[in-house]
Amino acid sequence: PSWLVCLRTNLSLFFPQILLCFSAVKSFSSPAAPLISSASRRSQATAAPRHSTMSNNIAMEEEDGFGAKKLFNQGFSYTYDDVIFLPHYIDFPTDAVSLSTKLSRNIPLSIPCVSSPMDTVTESHMAAAMAALGGIGIVHYNTTPSAQAAFIRSVKSRRVPIQSSPIIFSPDSRIVNEFDDPAVPCVLVTESGKPNSKLVGYVARSDWSGEKQGAKLSDYMRPADESLVVPSNYDLDKLDSHLKQQERERDFAVLAEEGGVVDVVTKEDVEKVKGYPKLGKGTVSSDGSWMVGAAIGTRDSDKERLELLVKAGVDVVVLDSSQGNSIYQIEMIKYVKRTYPQLDVIGGNVVTMSQAQNLIAAGVDGLRVGMGSGSICTTQEVCAVGRGQATAVYKVASVASQSGVPVIADGGIQYSGQIVKALVLGASTVMMGGFLAGSTEAPGQYVNKDGTRVKKYRGMGSLEAMSKGSDQRYLGDKSKLKIAQGVVGAMPDKGSVLEFIPYTMQAVKQGFQDLGASSLPSAHELLRSQTLRLEVRTGAAINEGGVHSLHSFVKKSF
Repeated sequence: PSWLVCLRTNLSLFFPQILLCFSAVKSFSSPAAPLISSASRRSQATAAPRHSTMSNNIAMEEEDGFGAKKLFNQGFSYTYDDVIFLPHYIDFPTDAVSLSTKLSRNIPLSIPCVSSPMDTVTESHMAAAMAALGGIGIVHYNTTPSAQAAFIRSVKSRRVPIQSSPIIFSPDSRIVNEFDDPAVPCVLVTESGKPNSKLVGYVARSDWSGEKQGAKLSDYMRPADESLVVPSNYDLDKLDSHLKQQERERDFAVLAEEGGVVDVVTKEDVEKVKGYPKLGKGTVSSDGSWMVGAAIGTRDSDKERLELLVKAGVDVVVLDSSQGNSIYQIEMIKYVKRTYPQLDVIGGNVVTMSQAQNLIAAGVDGLRVGMGSGSICTTQEVCAVGRGQATAVYKVASVASQSGVPVIADGGIQYSGQIVKALVLGASTVMMGGFLAGSTEAPGQYVNKDGTRVKKYRGMGSLEAMSKGSDQRYLGDKSKLKIAQGVVGAMPDKGSVLEFIPYTMQAVKQGFQDLGASSLPSAHELLRSQTLRLEVRTGAAINEGGVHSLHSFVKKSF
């Protein structure tokens, strides 16, 4: 009726939930609206007794929730917390759920987790840990090209997710206060005092005493013997065995490769990793090395950066831009695919179908979705552009799936349920910044702030980050006036990603089980077929869905 359409139009300006209610009422008053499948209609019509025409219509028109296509075409921008999936049918155990997926056309992953290319999230330690878990890390480019390439080489050269940043001196050097840090097990001595030089000796913590402070290292260092050094491609079991054999002499080993020192690993490091959930094979390339990605920009200078990254062994590149639908990115996509045809390139960021179509036509192997949804991002406030992340992921994935292009849901992840929503709505992976920031593997040092142990976490659009070069990401590197699109903050110590990511993935599996989806492809098919149903949540429903009505509580995820 016309009065219903008019009322619906006016109320929808203010209340998304009211719009959905009136959609259902209108469908109820119009037998032509297909609210449930024709098969369901036939089965209900056969099974239900014909008491009256009215009761028959009610039985046939009632339904649970909405299909994704109907829900996300109402003109509202929904984020993850705005929507909720309704449970489906379970006929398999949780352990039968597979989270195997693809980052891009040619990069398979065991888990759908990607660390964000932010300078307070992903450098070599985080990238190595993500690869060990079966995900992948994307190293940031807010540094020099040579330093970024060094991060890539560091990941490719090791087989254990342990990093210590060893102290290395030349024989003529003198120790001053290096052993003041209790985490330093030794000082290594190479011919030139640099990692890419021959190891000639070491000074263990147990050998150090204050009276040696003024003496040259060559006067009292221990010579490097064969038992000190192990190949950098030793895995955790081999390292554990070696350290047990050498424990009487020392509690550390030096990882080395041809040309220099890679790292120092202690017995304590190995025992700590062994105490985490068991690691699988990880994400490895054809040569057995861990896979790692890197971010680059879209300027001509990034072509030189890319050359160094390719020589270092990078497996995939991400064109890092807050708004990826630009001539600059399209030209860079074509350049990468033309110059390095075997290298996968991921474009973005995008939030609309038209943006996605442009980058797909240019030749991307993956799409990064999200604009202004990160916890430290202010793009939506400053620029008045963006989209709710749930809507963005669904819309972009609906287009990308037609071309076989995987989608990365980038931003807005705070807990496991939001990962479930992102993946079921069409994403193949989730890219996380704040979720991983503050962990052991994140760059930076811990400090105490108001009694809490924290690490810095900053948006790449913050003025602090842009002063290091990230303003290119916002196409502002040539502007005299810098406008911040992010903030600088801090994240509490979360422990190691090697511990909390496996528990998070187990929670995601349980979410998939509740939805009756045993894999990502099956979840996407259930969504496309409208078998999975969604509803919009009111503020009261969101509140009810969390912890409430308690005087106090302690919330532990595992």
